[in-house]
Amino acid sequence: MTPLGRHIAALIASEGPISVARYVALCLGDPRHGYYMTRDPFGAEGDFVTAPEVSQMFGELIGLWCADVWTRMGGPSPVRLVECGPGRGTLMADAVRAAKALPPFRGALDVHLVETSPVLRDRQRTTLATAGVPVTWHERLQTVPSGPALVIANEFFDALPIRQFVRTPDGWRERLVGLSPEGTLGFGLAPEPEPTLAGAQGASGAVLEIAEESAGVMRQLAGRLAAQGGAALAIDYGHLRTAPGDTLQAVRRHRFVDPLAEPGEADLTAHVDFAALGRVAAQAGAAVHGPVTQGDFLRALGLDARAAVLKRKVSPEGATAIDAAVHRLAGGGEGMGELFKVIAVADPRLGPLPGFDSPAGTD
Repeated sequence: MTPLGRHIAALIASEGPISVARYVALCLGDPRHGYYMTRDPFGAEGDFVTAPEVSQMFGELIGLWCADVWTRMGGPSPVRLVECGPGRGTLMADAVRAAKALPPFRGALDVHLVETSPVLRDRQRTTLATAGVPVTWHERLQTVPSGPALVIANEFFDALPIRQFVRTPDGWRERLVGLSPEGTLGFGLAPEPEPTLAGAQGASGAVLEIAEESAGVMRQLAGRLAAQGGAALAIDYGHLRTAPGDTLQAVRRHRFVDPLAEPGEADLTAHVDFAALGRVAAQAGAAVHGPVTQGDFLRALGLDARAAVLKRKVSPEGATAIDAAVHRLAGGGEGMGELFKVIAVADPRLGPLPGFDSPAGTD
């Protein structure tokens, strides 16, 4: 068992079984042994690849999206450009570089990164050392200074803990992580049904996932934007409509593994419920745009045109690589284009936003 696995087993032996949400939080964020606290997991040499690492085009288009929205906001200066879960800083570096196309926007930027990992903070400092804009780091979104903001959350919500409930003959019982007789980690169910889910429907054995932490972040973010101005863009893999399903997964070295096998050594995620995020944002007073697929969003922003420009400057082999990146970012099948979705929440006074036809519910 891993060092974190032994710590979790001792915790369960002392306090009893823990929720899936607490298990995920420990696996990813434990100060000594948590997955994100001890490594840089990105890229071919790590455990997974995110869109900013696939191609510079992704971050550039996000940067141009922010510049367009800033113009629609009336060009406030300063404007907080915030990224939640900024990885290596690649997306932000590409976005800031693209902002040179609109000098007043670049001059107004006040960059804030919400990052808990000391390892990744160091990597982000290196990546953004020559960006030419002030950068401030935060443990939590709440400490970002007030004022108009543009917020980016790429593959952020999928890493926030979820609770899981299983439909049984007597109701929805919470899935817990406990210990087997041999002392290994295993899944079990709470002894009593969850009373708050008494009216929820589902077939026997169905799994219902509730992302309370994601809802809390979105509620705070949407409320801020509605009151102080701005917009947020969330990009992640997930589903358009709320539905039962077990989406908890673990990835190590680009392969799916058992979520309980190596605590602290594998990335744990769950598919994002975009419909639920949209409901929370609307209740907090923000306008909701989308969700749409990542492929449709990037193509609406000019992905193909940007690729054509880049291809004119490279060798035939380089052009082939750019075409492959476009397919990975926007294509169907094994590409990110359909699996990943994009949703924006914004100050209702902004009206339609680039990449979306109109706010949700107004088509």
